[in-house]
Amino acid sequence: ETPATDWREVVDEVDVFYNLGPNHVHAEPAIGALEAGTPVLCEKPLANDLESAERMVEAAEKAGDGVPTATAFNYRFVPAIQYAKNLIDAGELGEIRHVRGRYLQDWLVDPEAPWSWRNDAEMAGSGALGDLGAHTIDLARFLVGDVERVSGHCRTFVDERPLADGEESGKSDETREVTVDDAYSAQAEMEGGVMATFEASRFATGHKNDHAIEVHGSKGSLKFSLERLNELELLREGDRGYQTILVTDESDPYVDHWWPPGHVVGWEHTFVHENYEFLSAVADGRDDYEPSFGDGLAVQRVLAAIQESDERGEWVEVA
Repeated sequence: ETPATDWREVVDEVDVFYNLGPNHVHAEPAIGALEAGTPVLCEKPLANDLESAERMVEAAEKAGDGVPTATAFNYRFVPAIQYAKNLIDAGELGEIRHVRGRYLQDWLVDPEAPWSWRNDAEMAGSGALGDLGAHTIDLARFLVGDVERVSGHCRTFVDERPLADGEESGKSDETREVTVDDAYSAQAEMEGGVMATFEASRFATGHKNDHAIEVHGSKGSLKFSLERLNELELLREGDRGYQTILVTDESDPYVDHWWPPGHVVGWEHTFVHENYEFLSAVADGRDDYEPSFGDGLAVQRVLAAIQESDERGEWVEVA
């Protein structure tokens, strides 16, 4: 068939609609697809602002049963994260007290790195906060529970960047203002009184894709880093130190579909697992898939609260 260049031409004809565009074009195509009764997977964050995310969830609710939605939080589908979720749910860590999450990159350290839509508030909504922090906040919600209030700090280190002109140098004399954060940090209180700290930066020199989360409980703790995504560090009650678990056994989540034990999976497999789960829900006519648009909206509310907290200089309740 002839490829289409307008989403309006296809949303009522396809079995599933994937919206993988920039944040400011998430809402209208996704809503249009849902109005046509087509299941939708949308990139994170769900939208570039809270109002748009709310409209997307309203459309999902109106679409009704049998029309699942997905927010692309692919890190839920790392086998080690699924393993950690099972440990927490089984009470292996006891009462959860602390969560610590970070997502560090360094691809914008150079002030001459060209401007892109990710540096624009109207198109992106936020910078490192939404681009990276959304993943960390979703993992915290997945593993532990909802975020209830936050105290946030956002910072922009480079105020303007050159526009790429398509020439061999990739640079031009024209610059454009950066209107989003380059880094954020936040203190948070989660449900049940769990204390949390979150941070993300695209200026963390030497860090390429360091997404890490720690959960500390009354009986034990666990630590995970995407840079060692096949491993989970676990401290059980009575142990003097952490043990490193290689999460590659056939009995581990998703691993029975891949290689012999000890043969690691990679970053790309998180998307395979994500698509497997979502497309299975579509095939079965189930609307219980998670992370859904509702999960995306929950994270969007935390992002908005962190931005509001930074502007007001005080704690903000998550709406």
